[in-house]
Amino acid sequence: MKLKNPMLVVKDIDRSVNFYKNVLGLRVIVDFGANKTLTGGLSLQTLSSWKDFIQKDSIDFGSNNFEIYFEEDHFDDFIEKLKTYPIEYVHPVKEHSWGQRVVRFYDPDKHIIEVGENIKMVCKRFINSGLSIEEVSKRMDVSISFVKSCIK
Repeated sequence: MKLKNPMLVVKDIDRSVNFYKNVLGLRVIVDFGANKTLTGGLSLQTLSSWKDFIQKDSIDFGSNNFEIYFEEDHFDDFIEKLKTYPIEYVHPVKEHSWGQRVVRFYDPDKHIIEVGENIKMVCKRFINSGLSIEEVSKRMDVSISFVKSCIK
């Protein structure tokens, strides 16, 4: 058994492709018309074709029970970029207890997108702020060897 792709059902596939291209930098690598696979393995499926596949008339959007997760090396730059788009936020930037900054927002069909600061960049940010490797390990609740591997 091998997991191939997560797939999102979308109301307007062209609008969704443009969103994922412009906001997250993904591009179409396979185009079957009603289904498009983007870089990273995310697939988009048209609402009408999905209804036919599963033989259901009603599809719910915006249930807040699933997210697509991305990591970004240049988190601050990405947050500035988001300000140039009409984004509906789940929540603004927040910092988790281990120090990673994240933001969650909706795509055009109310699927949750999370973008987190690359965890290696979190380690580097703490080191650059003057914390020792041991202090970073404690702050992030990770092993010293993990911190060392992140800052190489």
